[in-house]
Amino acid sequence: MTKRAAIVTGAGRGMGSAVAKTLRDNGYQLVLLSNSGGAKQLAVELGCVGVTGSVTSEKDINTAVQLCMQHYGRIDGVVNSTGHPPKGSLLDLTDEDWYSGFDMVYMNVVKMARAVTPVMMKGGGGSIVNISTFAAYEPDPSFPVSACIRAALGSYTKLYSTEYAPHGIRMNNILPGFIDSYPIDRTILERIPAGRYGRVSEIGETALFLLSTGAEYITGQNIRVDGGITRSV
Repeated sequence: MTKRAAIVTGAGRGMGSAVAKTLRDNGYQLVLLSNSGGAKQLAVELGCVGVTGSVTSEKDINTAVQLCMQHYGRIDGVVNSTGHPPKGSLLDLTDEDWYSGFDMVYMNVVKMARAVTPVMMKGGGGSIVNISTFAAYEPDPSFPVSACIRAALGSYTKLYSTEYAPHGIRMNNILPGFIDSYPIDRTILERIPAGRYGRVSEIGETALFLLSTGAEYITGQNIRVDGGITRSV
């Protein structure tokens, strides 16, 4: 049986790293990308390919796609993970803050989709998973740039999934709540019905499922993995 291949961005730490480890443990061949050098280090540990580059760079994204094809001859999945965009009081955020956030959490998906979709179409299909945020549909003042721009990502995901579903290509978003890759704040903890922060491994397992054949009828969706912190229906 041919092993499946995937690209994971933001794989140097946190949720991206956890996704990479989960996929590798489940037989995926991987290309990992991060701007810190952490992806290259993790790739040595996992026995896969690591690239140092930025998700805001079309050139670096194309490099990751090319390497996946060179090493594995296929791309079955992509997990787009990034760091947090700028934070601050709504009116104190600069134009540069907004534009940099747009590049980091929206255009990264657009650029990756542009690069990988033709490959997936030739290969008969694939799955793209974007790590978003719970705040995309229940805005939190602590994450203004992320909340606003990732709401737009939801619209892009719906448009993309509608257009490419006939080609067997799916796109979904994971909406994490507060995850244990960041220090635990007792005030925030009191807001979470589950009574704890999420584990990075749980994001990895959700990404694994959304990439799998078991999720082939799921596309254009926003999957909340937030311990119940969002109240909206």
